[in-house]
Amino acid sequence: MYNPQLPMDGTPVNNPPALNAGAFSRSAERNSNERIKQLLKSFGLRTSLIRLKVIDALLTAAQSERSLGVRGIHSQLLELDIPLSFLSVREVLKRLCSEGVLTLNADKSYSLHQQAAAVLDGLS
Repeated sequence: MYNPQLPMDGTPVNNPPALNAGAFSRSAERNSNERIKQLLKSFGLRTSLIRLKVIDALLTAAQSERSLGVRGIHSQLLELDIPLSFLSVREVLKRLCSEGVLTLNADKSYSLHQQAAAVLDGLS
């Protein structure tokens, strides 16, 4: 396919350094995603982008000792430019709770179930 931004003389295109600046953060994110993928697999669940992002948001909040409800998770994902609907986030949270990956706390916040936390600790 024709791209007017590519040279026509057959010389290779060198990507500017700005495009490769986040390589280290992407590899760290990939490692985190691999752990979450293994967690989902151990519970017999398929991996989906929304499940990865929701669990990652909960893990990030737990590291900073915060608790998040549906609205908190949804707004955190929107801040990261991940355009997911509120209903999608809520349905994923309900499914992960029913499968035993997450726990709905008394204050309507979500956290990783003890068994899921043990699985993640074993993957570290």
